[in-house]
Amino acid sequence: MIGLGFGDPTGVAQCSAAGCHASAAWTIGWRNPRIHSEDRVKEWAACDEHRDHLRDWLASRDFPVAVAPFGDAAELVL
Repeated sequence: MIGLGFGDPTGVAQCSAAGCHASAAWTIGWRNPRIHSEDRVKEWAACDEHRDHLRDWLASRDFPVAVAPFGDAAELVL
């Protein structure tokens, strides 16, 4: 399941930002075109506070990136 912290007993999806334990509100879909085919999309979870930071970090590396409300991964189009 996306965004679950290792050993997280609650089963609640957490933000993928380092050290953040907030609940996920967004899914960030991305891929590294140098190593992933177009049908391979990786997903990170993000809270409201870290959504833009995580998206911008991936985009700065020229990775295709899409953001959708958490749970609506079908809306991710790269």
